[in-house]
Amino acid sequence: MAEAGTLHDAFIDELRDTYDAEKQLTKALPKLAKASSNPQLRQAFESHLKETLGHVERLEQVFGSLNEKVRGKHCDGVAGIIEEGKSIMEEDFDDTTMDACLIAAGQRAEHYEMAAYGTLVAWAQAMGHMDAARLLQQTLDEEKAADKKLSSLAESGINQRAADAAHPDEEEEEPVRAGARAGRKGALSGKRKR
Repeated sequence: MAEAGTLHDAFIDELRDTYDAEKQLTKALPKLAKASSNPQLRQAFESHLKETLGHVERLEQVFGSLNEKVRGKHCDGVAGIIEEGKSIMEEDFDDTTMDACLIAAGQRAEHYEMAAYGTLVAWAQAMGHMDAARLLQQTLDEEKAADKKLSSLAESGINQRAADAAHPDEEEEEPVRAGARAGRKGALSGKRKR
């Protein structure tokens, strides 16, 4: 009977999975950048590609700090996310809608990576691998910043322009004034008291 694996074994397995994920993303990010029509979005993907190359190097340092051989294990999760991104790029969307969809695809990858790095940091700390934890935390912080940048681009107008293009004949609804809202709220609360 084989010995049961330990947290260290699971940690190394997750490192290998994450290493492969980063390698896959170094090939996918240039495609996302090329498909972007918004210059700021293109720049965000290109900038994150440079960071991702650094993430690969940082993971190699983590393997070294643990005296483990650097090698990846195919990451099915990121492979699926990349495949979804490819299918989005094959759609016939207007430029702004494509940019909104590319942001969504990029954020799927970022959220997957944030989950992986969060786990790796916690496990490294629990096992006392403080050098590894520090390196992994640095990458986790960069992944969070990349996600925040994509959210900022979406919220700074890309999503709204895509929505406006989807419904060009609709006028913006007039916002409800605070007084009208308060009046209705008061009327509702009055009904409850009866």
